[in-house]
Amino acid sequence: MQSETLTLASHYLCPYVQRASIVLSEKGVAFERRYIDLAAKPDWFLRISPLGKVPLLAIPQAGRDDAILFESAVICEYLEETQAGAPLHPADPLTRARHRGWMEFGSSVLADLWVYETTKDAEQFEAKCRTLAAKFATLEQELAERPYFAGQHFSMVDAVFAPVFRYFELFETLFESGIFDGLPRVNAWRKALAVRPSVVDAVTEDYPERLMVFLRRHDAYLLARGWRPDR
Repeated sequence: MQSETLTLASHYLCPYVQRASIVLSEKGVAFERRYIDLAAKPDWFLRISPLGKVPLLAIPQAGRDDAILFESAVICEYLEETQAGAPLHPADPLTRARHRGWMEFGSSVLADLWVYETTKDAEQFEAKCRTLAAKFATLEQELAERPYFAGQHFSMVDAVFAPVFRYFELFETLFESGIFDGLPRVNAWRKALAVRPSVVDAVTEDYPERLMVFLRRHDAYLLARGWRPDR
């Protein structure tokens, strides 16, 4: 993989790819996307991806093969350290460490979401629904005044949670889960992130249709939970 600009090896639905894309956009970095079929990974991708996962960021090197970064957290930290755009981490070391902790919290929410959206089991689904509601209630207590996680400035924590909330833009057209009931700050945060240009541009326009195909392919209980006779 060689290019004159940075290349982000991507998948249409991957939330971790979205993180990297958001940070690249926030930093004002020109980049190309190269989409991978994770069900039939090409040989060139397997040669350069130690874990066989996306995202990868290919960084051009004069006279040499591209340098390859893998894992979204590593990619995002590299961009924060090397690119001149607005800082996405707080300057204060303690606050920065706390932000990194909430980024890990966001990854735990994504792990719960994976089960929530793919399970075929009603009991497991309802348990994850309660888990997610509890985690968002915890976030409600941490949020500053709107619009973003820490107030007026978009941060790396926002880049982590924007793909989380994007799932619910579709899920909540299927049924009312109640997950965000009584959480005004979380709901205001969701709305602010949904219209941020870097967040909008992190996926293709057909993202909702692709996500529906994914749910049907997994015969997800979420679809049965959301079924109504008028659909």
